[in-house]
Amino acid sequence: MGRRLEGRVVIATHNAGKLREMRELLAPYGVACQSAAELDLPEPPETGETFIENALIKARSAATIARLPAFADDSGLCVSSLNNEPGLHSARLARDVGGFPQAMGVIEQRLQERGCIAPDQRRAHFVSALALVWPDGHEETFEARVDGVIVNPPRGSAGFGYDPAFEPDGYDRTFGEMSAEEKHGIPADGSRALSHRARAFQALAKACLRG
Repeated sequence: MGRRLEGRVVIATHNAGKLREMRELLAPYGVACQSAAELDLPEPPETGETFIENALIKARSAATIARLPAFADDSGLCVSSLNNEPGLHSARLARDVGGFPQAMGVIEQRLQERGCIAPDQRRAHFVSALALVWPDGHEETFEARVDGVIVNPPRGSAGFGYDPAFEPDGYDRTFGEMSAEEKHGIPADGSRALSHRARAFQALAKACLRG
């Protein structure tokens, strides 16, 4: 059993889409939260070699500076035929090419160049690593994934990031075509947790938000 989270928490992100999702997940538990952007906290360099390491870097920085518990996510899209790229560099790819629509185009171009047309050649998964760090140094980490395929053209305008290009297994719609309630299961509970972030959050909630 993890440490119970009480009082305010800093959501250690400057990404508006990720902030919205994390607030939606926290809302049912009555946790008051502020973002790193709202507190004008710096964005530390993400030099980790895993999603967990990068989530911890962000949460540790925010907890140290704000003197509050900090909650951070590091996530990415891993495409099997592209050696699990963009992976840790998912956000960087979007920044480098001018946005997520352009990044989805780059991924599709790379798949086409490799002749990846059939669904079994376009397998992918999203990973979400969550870190919760207290100012006294106590840390809790959680990681989850969801599997699916890359579709072309991308579909839907809900969600953010690579959501319109990702169709989870067992569904005929992309994350970009799903409501927040369907994508996450609000609250992210039991079998209702569909997305990678909701599944990781489900483990966090059991350890730190309930009981």
